[in-house]
Amino acid sequence: MSDNVDAQERAQFMLRMRARGIQDLSLLRALERAPRSLFMPQRYQDIAARDIALPIGCGQTAPPPSIVASMIEALNLSRAHSIFEIGAGTGYATALLSQLAGQVLSVERCQTLALEASTRLEAFGVDNAQVAWADGLSPSAQVGPFDRIIVHGLIDSPDSLAQLLTPDGVLVAVMAEEGHEQRIVRLTRDGEGQIVTGDRGPARSFMRLAEGLTRGL
Repeated sequence: MSDNVDAQERAQFMLRMRARGIQDLSLLRALERAPRSLFMPQRYQDIAARDIALPIGCGQTAPPPSIVASMIEALNLSRAHSIFEIGAGTGYATALLSQLAGQVLSVERCQTLALEASTRLEAFGVDNAQVAWADGLSPSAQVGPFDRIIVHGLIDSPDSLAQLLTPDGVLVAVMAEEGHEQRIVRLTRDGEGQIVTGDRGPARSFMRLAEGLTRGL
């Protein structure tokens, strides 16, 4: 692929992100600095700039980048924030989060994906994010509290994870009632410990978050 074609695809990618409603300038710069192709399996790198879901191994799928960006934008991040990310996947979202927050702890239940994500993040120069092979739904993997939590998978209830938030902390996840479309949900824990829920729009291509560990397929 020539430099001109590569630059054109990146420009088109950024235009698509803006067209999908991404407005945060810091996030847009992070998206520009971290091409999705750097974090996708080799066989999909030529189509990584498309706004589509891609299989990444271990029976998992990387959601479309516009959905990832929408979830990250809903976190309303600053450099003072600590983040708990459940589902590192390829490390793409982790790379974006690392540019916007102070510290990122990312857990991935598939050992193969965790190792690959760590390698990609190291190559990208990330030094404020750690990927651990762990089950994000297991109490033994949950430390904290965290200023922000992001969950890359469908969950039935955010209640247990919300308890890991600091006061005024934010959790962003995807939920879907039986037979209904997937929705991005933003939960805020107020100073009195009460949870306030807000809908941040539709999502797609998310799989239900599974429990337990796997070494890969």
